[in-house]
Amino acid sequence: MKTKDLIAEAVSLPVEERALVVDSLLRSLNTPDSEIDTKWALVAKHRLQQLRSGEITAISAAEVFKKIETRFQQ
Repeated sequence: MKTKDLIAEAVSLPVEERALVVDSLLRSLNTPDSEIDTKWALVAKHRLQQLRSGEITAISAAEVFKKIETRFQQ
């Protein structure tokens, strides 16, 4: 099967099945590493605790994207 035909077939799938195909393809490019996943989970829990305690404050997505846009326009 040609790549073009494969893509056409995948695009015709229901959204849930397309998501499964995408997830499978991405995992094949970047295989999961449970050690790294565990470390990221600890970082996320720590940041959530900081947010809930008021030690840090959240920044809206709009503000983050505005800062990124400003930084890369230079």
